[in-house]
Amino acid sequence: MILFVGPPGSGKSVQGQLLSARNGWRWLSAGQLLRDAKDSSAYEQMKQGAMVDNDVVNKLMADAIRRSKDMAHLVLDGYPRRLEQAEWLVAELPNHQRSIEAVLVLNVPDDELTRRLQIRGRLDDAPETIADRNELYRKETQPILDYYMSLDIAVRDVNGFGSVGQVHDHIQQVIGGTLCG
Repeated sequence: MILFVGPPGSGKSVQGQLLSARNGWRWLSAGQLLRDAKDSSAYEQMKQGAMVDNDVVNKLMADAIRRSKDMAHLVLDGYPRRLEQAEWLVAELPNHQRSIEAVLVLNVPDDELTRRLQIRGRLDDAPETIADRNELYRKETQPILDYYMSLDIAVRDVNGFGSVGQVHDHIQQVIGGTLCG
């Protein structure tokens, strides 16, 4: 399992889908799972830039991982977003005969993130929520990365600035050929 971590607009979904398609892996996006669930309470939280309750997200992710049992590799996009979710995921993985092979952190300058989000134009990308979401991302992410590193899980920075192809090349360089194929 590869986890994509990055602030909103960093390209997690595009890169996760590209990596999955290129290698025949399954892409699982927490945001997409939440949007597809059509849970009005979760949708309102997302629209306001807030984090959805752990129990809701964990259940959706557990169900998606269970449905993907025949896939050799999974790419998780935007999950976990809280330390409690990271701890839950690590505890849950043995139930699915899975492990975390790498955590890829997409790094993109703030001004580029804002530009990308304004172009993307989803309802939860309103200008008043962008700065709040980026601040929340920074506050919540470092403890997660520290936790993974304490478990000797590979946490790798990826240059997320550039064209889709350039960023994908950066990802391929970081993971090398060890997981592909």
